[in-house]
Amino acid sequence: MSETPASPPQPGSWLPAWERRFRAPRVGLPDWADDAPDRCAVVATSGGVVEVHSWDRSSGTLTQLTSRKEGTVHAAIEPDGSAVWWFDDAAGDEFGVWRRQRFGSAPGEDVEDATGLPAAYSAGLAIGRGGLRVVGSGDDDYGTRIHVIRPGEPARLLYEHAEDAGVGDLSEDGTLVAIVHSEHGDSRHPAVRVVRVDGDTFGETVAELWDGEGKGLDVEAFAPVAGDTRLLLGHERRGRAELLVWDVATGTQTPLDLGLAGDVSGADWFPDGSALLVAMDHEARTRLYRVDLAPLDTGGPLEPLPIGRPDGSVGSATVRPDEDVWSTWSSAAEPPGVRDLAGFPVITAPGDPAPPSVPVEDVWVEGNGGRIHALLRRPAADDGTPLPGPLPLVVEVHGGPTHHDADAFRAYASAWVDHGYAIVQVNYRGSTGYGSAWRDALDAEVGHVELEDVVAVRDHLVATGVADGARVVLAGASWGGYLTLLGLGLYPDRWALGLAGVPVADYVAAYEDEMEGLKAFDRSLFGGSPDEVPEKYRHSSPLTYVDAVRAPVLVLAGENDPRCPIRQIENYVAALQERGVTHEVYRYDAGHGSLVDDERVRQTRVELDFAARYLPPT
Repeated sequence: MSETPASPPQPGSWLPAWERRFRAPRVGLPDWADDAPDRCAVVATSGGVVEVHSWDRSSGTLTQLTSRKEGTVHAAIEPDGSAVWWFDDAAGDEFGVWRRQRFGSAPGEDVEDATGLPAAYSAGLAIGRGGLRVVGSGDDDYGTRIHVIRPGEPARLLYEHAEDAGVGDLSEDGTLVAIVHSEHGDSRHPAVRVVRVDGDTFGETVAELWDGEGKGLDVEAFAPVAGDTRLLLGHERRGRAELLVWDVATGTQTPLDLGLAGDVSGADWFPDGSALLVAMDHEARTRLYRVDLAPLDTGGPLEPLPIGRPDGSVGSATVRPDEDVWSTWSSAAEPPGVRDLAGFPVITAPGDPAPPSVPVEDVWVEGNGGRIHALLRRPAADDGTPLPGPLPLVVEVHGGPTHHDADAFRAYASAWVDHGYAIVQVNYRGSTGYGSAWRDALDAEVGHVELEDVVAVRDHLVATGVADGARVVLAGASWGGYLTLLGLGLYPDRWALGLAGVPVADYVAAYEDEMEGLKAFDRSLFGGSPDEVPEKYRHSSPLTYVDAVRAPVLVLAGENDPRCPIRQIENYVAALQERGVTHEVYRYDAGHGSLVDDERVRQTRVELDFAARYLPPT
């Protein structure tokens, strides 16, 4: 068992570049108040911890609101800008309550329970005008509940179901709520219901939409005009993520053919409802477009206009009342920032910025299920050219699995490059951004399908001389940690060691202990619970293949993790111990990851040290 190292001194220019990247100040996209747009809620680091702040744009005043040792990451602002909401959980376990705090107040001041509801997992939040609040909550006992709260009135139950659901959006006039639900039993491909929340018709269904098996819907936003009943949805009727405008009053559906390659990853309305801001994922880059809806009235084609830089990736974006666009952007080489449409910084956290890193190289490999896209980073020579191989290689597997690695800045990946390793990120079958069939292909054999692609990329880089086949590390966190442990057992000859962060290690025990929303996800993924389809869970569980593990294993685990709980990790570690497999465990007092810079640095240092000690020498 490894011990937690002491906290290092405060950051300074004398620290190595890899550590300065972790400790560089970070600031998220401001969430501005609809009726007071100079007032914003901002999530940013303060003293090395991610916390919620209020930001008065007119004065430039950034005020820290929260101060919790584990950090605070979820926040929203009321339409009039008078108060900010933030989610208060215990030690990062994601089970908590919403707090309401006066804009501009100090940590601990003017804080109140915002809902009066018992602690639960958050299942969405919408804050309307006049004190209207729509709050979603999840619990292992009741599934999902959605309450409507008005000033001076007790919370009123709007929706309840055993299956996973959540608040989609609240209409501009506060009369309609869109609910994303999986009452049909498939939380990965949800349906949408719109219900009334005003007067005698409270709870009445206005419209319902489900595209059928294997085709999910996602709520983007109601039109931002009072009385406008158009709801912007994401759909996948043609095998990829696209958009449609659904008038819930008339039932009219208008699919939008944007004529763009890739998948829609997000969208929002421009203030008058005449145009959309659309984020498109294509080949590991996310770019923004403005889509004018006027051609829909004339029968003309939609003409998207690109917004912002063509390189790197957009993380998030919002349209301002003056139609300016704020967005977060970064690339593998260039640190992130929040900028406006002209490219000027919107808000910058105080402190030294992160040092730059190396750009990515696109790698395409033919696999059993089609072309696999991967992103390769290599250490650079003094002139900036990538070093030739064979190099020690880290194969980092992303989490999710409904996620993908992008051409975006990451301190973790850059740390390995700084230490002389190449690192490759694989957008395996199961990843988003490459169409619905690619995303859902893992259903055929969960875990095994993804690893086929990961191994194909690994073997390609060894065969082409980029990587040293005797010095390849398999690493990942969450679903990536799960695939790391599974890969060490299924392909023991491919890896010199494994680094598994917050993994699923014993799938049956993980299901028993995990949060209800993930139980619903797993039932959808496997076609039932472990009691209903035990062989599928056994076939996809890393514990099943622990006898074959030969490489040294480092496991990182959060004591309060509701997603990959600690007991099932302990089961796997006990099996490694029993079989005499070299292993170490790093446990930390938080949940599914950490919001504290010191802790993130400690974890990365533990991984780098483990690799230095156990990776075979050149």
